[in-house]
Amino acid sequence: MKLLVSNDDGVHAPGIKALAEALKAIASVEVVAPDRNCSAASNSLTLTNPLRINRLDNGYISVNGTPSDCVHIAIREICDAEPDLVVSGINAGANMGDDTLYSGTVAAAMEGRFQGFPAIAISLSARAPKHYDAAAQIAVRIVEGLKAHPLPADQILNVNVPDLPLEQIKGIKVTRLGARHRAEGVVRTTDPAGREIFWLGPPGEELDAGEGTDFGAVAAGYVSITPLTVDLTAYSQLNALANWIEKI
Repeated sequence: MKLLVSNDDGVHAPGIKALAEALKAIASVEVVAPDRNCSAASNSLTLTNPLRINRLDNGYISVNGTPSDCVHIAIREICDAEPDLVVSGINAGANMGDDTLYSGTVAAAMEGRFQGFPAIAISLSARAPKHYDAAAQIAVRIVEGLKAHPLPADQILNVNVPDLPLEQIKGIKVTRLGARHRAEGVVRTTDPAGREIFWLGPPGEELDAGEGTDFGAVAAGYVSITPLTVDLTAYSQLNALANWIEKI
């Protein structure tokens, strides 16, 4: 089994090392990741600047681009053979609810799916995570499970793990995305030269975080697995929208 591992925290992040080393026990692993932290890069691609690759002493490959760039160039130019699965993570911090739209971790997995390969994203739910080893072992179990239960062609798995020792994790729950309140405002301040600058405020508090949501599962000590569709079409609205559009 051949795996492509990437992330958005950068090629030197502890999460990608823990993930890659754990997966090497069950598969051949190629690591291709950004040369710096690219958190919240979403699905952005680099179109106006050249991309450069650099193989590090540990065998990992860094790219001066986004998570999506890394997966794209890895599959098209770097990997000797096509991967059986793309695994993105382990992210330092959760990617649940609305956050998945901004997540570079989820975007790297989606790029894998756009290129025609099954993919999962895995994140550790803490601002300063400690238990990467536990999340890595969860990733191994999921990858092993996918051998017998392949993903549909239009889906990825978004996995969020509570920051606990493996033996304290209560289990795994299949969930839906929760939701947050509206994000907090922009912080206006000045730089040392007196010029006006702005910092984006923190995300809003959890709004839809009850039973069945990714927020709820992780808060209760469970791993959350949410299947995400790459096709964003709201099929339930097609007929209703067509009916009134015809009258315009």
